[in-house]
Amino acid sequence: MTEASRPLAAALWMTGAVVSFSSMAIAGRAVLNELDSFETMMFRSLIGLIIVVMIGVATGKIREVRFDSLRLHFLRNLAHFTGQNLWFSALPLISLAQVFALEFTSPIWVLVFAVLFAGEKITKNRAFAVALGFAGALLVARPGVGGDPLGLSLAAISAIGFAASIVCTRMLTRTETILGVLFWLTSMQVVMGLVAAGWDGDIAWPSVAVWPWVVLIGCAGLVAHTCVTNALSVAPAMVVTPMDFIRLPAIAVVGALFYAEPLNIWVLLGAALIFGGNYLNIMSEK
Repeated sequence: MTEASRPLAAALWMTGAVVSFSSMAIAGRAVLNELDSFETMMFRSLIGLIIVVMIGVATGKIREVRFDSLRLHFLRNLAHFTGQNLWFSALPLISLAQVFALEFTSPIWVLVFAVLFAGEKITKNRAFAVALGFAGALLVARPGVGGDPLGLSLAAISAIGFAASIVCTRMLTRTETILGVLFWLTSMQVVMGLVAAGWDGDIAWPSVAVWPWVVLIGCAGLVAHTCVTNALSVAPAMVVTPMDFIRLPAIAVVGALFYAEPLNIWVLLGAALIFGGNYLNIMSEK
């Protein structure tokens, strides 16, 4: 692949990611009338596991699954499972644009974790990036007037879970392949979902009408993460990150067209600040 074609390839991969993440949000709203977030995650992970195993067997890459980093895989998947459940729980409570905007604070939390737990230094640029990100989150939430407090809290906390998952994933990719990471992601979260959904002895089974949405969630999750990973493999983060933020105006339009959610200028301004904080951090690291 030539250097000139890399941005175009990244753009195509990120288009797939935007469509997949948006599809998962729409499908998530459709199933939450019948399934709680734990049941949704259980079925999503089961579908994902079946797909990963089939691809692994068909390509001969199933042998890439390793057993020597299970503790880190568990921590990564516990963080992701928690964040994704909170994300699904927030979907029916606040606008889609608010959910996505608060999700984008994850890189800010990654930066905070790197300073607190990895011993990295806090520079002026990093401090300013964090300040911009949190200012943007406050604009999105606007405590008292921004929407359902519980939904906003769930979406904001989900970003912390996603951030912890990102940190663990970065560590895993030093020794693990993408298929290996996806295998343990789906298999461990099937068990987590089964335990969390079945603790009361009552696991709902999707109706015929809801099953297509459940399958869409399972497929969209895998496709989204695969697209982002491939985009990062052909272009630097400073190119890919702005493309990822296209998700916000895209989902805001979806919310306006299909759910009568107003295009809130405060959400878009807050998202712009969050993007500015993330991009400033990428540029300073570059």
